[in-house]
Amino acid sequence: MNSAHIIFAIIVVAGMLLSVQLRKLTIAAALMGGILSTLIYITCGVVGVILMAAFFIMGVLVTSWKMELKQQAGLAEKDKGRRKSGQVFANAGAAAIIGMLSLLFPKSHLNTPLLVAACFAAATADTFSSELGNVYGKRFFHILSFQPAKKGGNGIISREGTLWGIVGSTLIALIYGIFYGVSFDLLIIIIAGTAGNIMDSLLGAAYEDKGYLTNNMVNFLNTVTAVLIATLLQRL
Repeated sequence: MNSAHIIFAIIVVAGMLLSVQLRKLTIAAALMGGILSTLIYITCGVVGVILMAAFFIMGVLVTSWKMELKQQAGLAEKDKGRRKSGQVFANAGAAAIIGMLSLLFPKSHLNTPLLVAACFAAATADTFSSELGNVYGKRFFHILSFQPAKKGGNGIISREGTLWGIVGSTLIALIYGIFYGVSFDLLIIIIAGTAGNIMDSLLGAAYEDKGYLTNNMVNFLNTVTAVLIATLLQRL
């Protein structure tokens, strides 16, 4: 094992222990995060892990932002946003799967770093739009009927929340750009992340409310949508 692998292992283990200690992840969720980050590291290198870490850190920050206000309004996540293993897989599983597919099918010529970035752009957009949209949103409406609605429900969106989602996608794109330079790929990541976030709201309104999909399934399909959109856009 070379020094880079050893440093990665130390950082991941330390991150897992710290996340559990700070009650940001359950033990099972920390183990899931360690497995997924290792798969992403093997297939996408350190940049993929940085993107995953950026999503997690930003997600923790925006979830904690104005927590008392969210609690008073009944909008805060249970256990102050402490994530479980299913939630971790829902947000990062698609990125790990893309990495594994690139290894199993090298002739597919998947642009793994771009697709991984699209996954985390979508996950970050969803977190930003829901957490910050509920705080700063002024008028809320149902994404299918466009009728005014009370904030916090599935498929309920606001202009402010949508804009915050775009900010989340953009931040992931900028981090990607630090390592791979400024190119059309950055716009692909932003568009893919935003599209995934919109699909999240559509699926939540159409299927989660009716019990056909769980929230974790919807979040996973959010990232899958981003992968499909990024794949199409990069072929233009």
